[in-house]
Amino acid sequence: QVQLVESGGGLVQAGGSVRLSCAASGRTFSTYAMGWFRQAPGKERELVVVIKWISGSTTYADSVKGRFTISRDNAKNTVYLQMNSLKPEDTAVYYCAALGSDYEVDSWGKGTLVTVSS
Repeated sequence: QVQLVESGGGLVQAGGSVRLSCAASGRTFSTYAMGWFRQAPGKERELVVVIKWISGSTTYADSVKGRFTISRDNAKNTVYLQMNSLKPEDTAVYYCAALGSDYEVDSWGKGTLVTVSS
C-alpha cells in the first residue's frame, strides 16, 4: 500500500498561482504513475494530469493544458502540481493518486482544497 499526503491548497484570486505537493510513502516501488484528480462541488471527480514515475512522460486534461505543470522528485517520492493562471472553475478538492500499470488507482490521498475567487 502507498500512503499519499497532499499539501499546498488554499484560497487564491483568479489569475494567481498555487503549488500542490504530494508526498508518497510505503510501497512506492510498485507505483507506475502518479496522478492529480479534482472534484468540484456537485461534480464528478476528474483526471487533471498523470506523470509516469520512470519516464516522466505526462498527460494533461485539455482544461489545464498550458496552465498547470506536473513534476516529480523521485528521490523524495514527491509529486508537485504548479497551477498558474487559475480560474474560478478550477475551484475543487485536488487529490493525489498512485496508479498501477493499468492506470487503475491503487491509492488516494485525502485531498486538498483549492478555492479560486473571482
